[in-house]
Amino acid sequence: MTAQRFQRLNEMVAELFREGSPISTDVEPVLANSVDQTSSDEPAFGLVETAGDGGNAAAMAEQPESALAGFDLDTAIRLRWALRDIKAKRTKFSPISPDDLRILVQMGLVEIRDEVPALTDEGDRALGGT
Repeated sequence: MTAQRFQRLNEMVAELFREGSPISTDVEPVLANSVDQTSSDEPAFGLVETAGDGGNAAAMAEQPESALAGFDLDTAIRLRWALRDIKAKRTKFSPISPDDLRILVQMGLVEIRDEVPALTDEGDRALGGT
């Protein structure tokens, strides 16, 4: 790289840093033990609008609670992947543990059709489907 090209590259980088951060700082996280939280129906953590972002942050904070919210993080992740495998019909390649399948059936998220697990409408909604 020639000295002239190197100088031009340095100028471009310096100009980018002068323009400010490309990441929006208009929202701030709210923790579950925050004094502002007034109802137990609200999510444990979300985003609060602090500037004019069109209300998108406030809408994100109002999302309904997940069907798997009562489980610890590892179990919720494992069950969500099981739901995804069932939806994509990958259970022959990636078998679901009998215990996980029993939990999902008891929750009404999965039903057994012709000895094959299938998502119920509630299971599809839990994955963010229709």
